[in-house]
Amino acid sequence: MHKYMDQIQEQVLSLEEKIDAIYVSVEKTRKYFMWTLIITVVMVVLPIIGLMLVLPSFIQGMTSGMMI
Repeated sequence: MHKYMDQIQEQVLSLEEKIDAIYVSVEKTRKYFMWTLIITVVMVVLPIIGLMLVLPSFIQGMTSGMMI
């Protein structure tokens, strides 16, 4: 009976180590996706918002110059 308890305990310890390794891997993946999202927002969304703000005044300046 004691032999089986030792085997079970070894298996539980092995599983705990594997779960800890999986947790570390998942956290790294989560951080990777978070930084990918942040970089995507900075490189794509912010320039689009900037264009939406600047483009109307640019077009107005171009058209007012043509009417003179």
